[in-house]
Amino acid sequence: MSGDVRDRVLALGGLLQATSMVRQIAGNGETDNACLTASIESVFRLDAESPEAVYGSANRVGRGLRVLLQQLEGGGADPAPARLAFTILQVERRFSAQPRMMDKVAGDIAAIDRQREHFGPTHPTVLARLGELYSSTISTLRPRVMVQGNPNYLAQPEVVAEIRATLLAGLRSAVLWRQMGGRYWDVVFARRAMAQAARDWIKRLP
Repeated sequence: MSGDVRDRVLALGGLLQATSMVRQIAGNGETDNACLTASIESVFRLDAESPEAVYGSANRVGRGLRVLLQQLEGGGADPAPARLAFTILQVERRFSAQPRMMDKVAGDIAAIDRQREHFGPTHPTVLARLGELYSSTISTLRPRVMVQGNPNYLAQPEVVAEIRATLLAGLRSAVLWRQMGGRYWDVVFARRAMAQAARDWIKRLP
């Protein structure tokens, strides 16, 4: 499966939505529930028909698309979400090279999906199980994804679980980025085209 620059930009928007939320959760213990719902639900859409279907609609990653555009255009944007995203892209390369781990993650997500259907995607039980899955699989890969924030929140198990679940959502978007033909050098050599694609998506948002 491959896509054009618009598909790749949408995937990066999903990734940056996740990493911006990780920063927010780690800093103040909470984030926008609609954005969190969209990101967590993307984890369970492994066989979506299109990149947009992974998120339900482009509207649901509007936050991430705006963060991406800020990063591409500069202008004093917080660099932390982009740094986290870059690390997740590196981790995804190692994850995609391990078929056994990929099978385990897919199988566990299918099992957790039954709880998602019963409780909802952002229920603490669902986030805890996704967090455990991330901890037992993705967090063993290098480079480690290091999250900085308020120690008072980072000491709370439910906050840590939410962060890990959101990082798993970020990995889902990184996988989509690669499937759509994304490459590291795109951010350097296709920066202008990516920024225009992000603007085009944002113009469609309500």
